[in-house]
Amino acid sequence: MSAQPDLFDRDLLVSRRLRALRGAKAGADFLLQAVAEDLHDRLLLVNRRFQTAVDLGGHTGRIARAIRDTGKAETVLRADLFAADPGLSPPDLVCDDALLPFRDRSLDLIVSALNLQFVNDLPGSLVQIQRALVPDGLFLATLPGAGTLSELRDSLTRAELDIRGGAAARVLPFADTRDLGSLLQRAGFALPVTDVDTFTVRYDTMFALMTDLRSMGATSILKDRSRTPLPRAVLMRAAELYAANHADPDGRIRATFSLVTLSGWAPHDSQQKPLRPGSAKTRLADALGVRETKIPD
Repeated sequence: MSAQPDLFDRDLLVSRRLRALRGAKAGADFLLQAVAEDLHDRLLLVNRRFQTAVDLGGHTGRIARAIRDTGKAETVLRADLFAADPGLSPPDLVCDDALLPFRDRSLDLIVSALNLQFVNDLPGSLVQIQRALVPDGLFLATLPGAGTLSELRDSLTRAELDIRGGAAARVLPFADTRDLGSLLQRAGFALPVTDVDTFTVRYDTMFALMTDLRSMGATSILKDRSRTPLPRAVLMRAAELYAANHADPDGRIRATFSLVTLSGWAPHDSQQKPLRPGSAKTRLADALGVRETKIPD
């Protein structure tokens, strides 16, 4: 059986992230800032201290700082895809977050923010992360989920169909919350939890949104993408459709970001285990205080 072809161009991801760091527009990292604050708050609620934590793919240092600010980790390492720009301190190590260099059972906490949506083998990456954690170690991550940039996807697709009679994929595919929860279970995590927060960001035009995406290093890195830039006529039609179908009464357009947060623990004997089917010692009817009625065959 042949291997599944890669969906993303990882080399292009690195180059676009580097370009974004060098010329980032002020305030364009608002999503990463919001995620860092959310992960910080979630860690504060964990009644544990961790010996060694890793910010996986932390190209701006925000997540590493968030972990340190909680006081929950003795040592925090920033693992990046590339050496950071001169304006930032260098990462503790450079590695591919799709091919982890960590020994099994060597880390207590792994945190990832807005990175794992770009790996080609997410199930495999989750397995690697689970193996790198000590028993009862914690994995915490946030990544865009289904519904993210749905307005932009709709507008670009319809515009290209209108003008060219066919449309190429222009926006990355994003996983459903339920599917991500299933992947955590398949990777061997105990007590897996997924939840989603939806952010609606408003812009004057579609082009302002696209400028922010470039500043985030979050434009399309699909391997099977068109290498030909969209003609001006298609972009103008897309902006027109966006304004017509996804704008508020004041004329500003909406952009949806569905951020899914995953958490899971490396298995340990001390963790709660689900009861075996049929092992309950109390009838449901007794617990509810109702009379049990048998349904005839």
